[in-house]
Amino acid sequence: MARDVTVTDRLRKMVARVAALTREGGLHWERQVGSAHRYARWNNNLLILGPDNPLSDTNRSRYLFVTPFDSPTCIEISSSDEQLGQDVLDLAVAVESSTIDEPPTDPFAVTDEFLNALTD
Repeated sequence: MARDVTVTDRLRKMVARVAALTREGGLHWERQVGSAHRYARWNNNLLILGPDNPLSDTNRSRYLFVTPFDSPTCIEISSSDEQLGQDVLDLAVAVESSTIDEPPTDPFAVTDEFLNALTD
């Protein structure tokens, strides 16, 4: 199905902005323990980039999944997308570069900070 040119342009700008923020350190990506993707929070949206396979593995398609925290709507852009695929791959390179030395995290861990927020 062909995508509207205006929509494609807006999506391209969004992916470019996310990649720029990632390279500049303004957007922090994390990898959940045992997960095959990386995630970030941006503008009240959850961003999921996957899979977490090496960049040299070009046989598997990459994807960027975006969903607002306050809505069930979402969008997914795949690296096999004719118009936006290279943008997703460029983002994957930026995310990999910015998170290569970071250990996986458990976003669902019960921490003192979390408990304090519930009980204060």
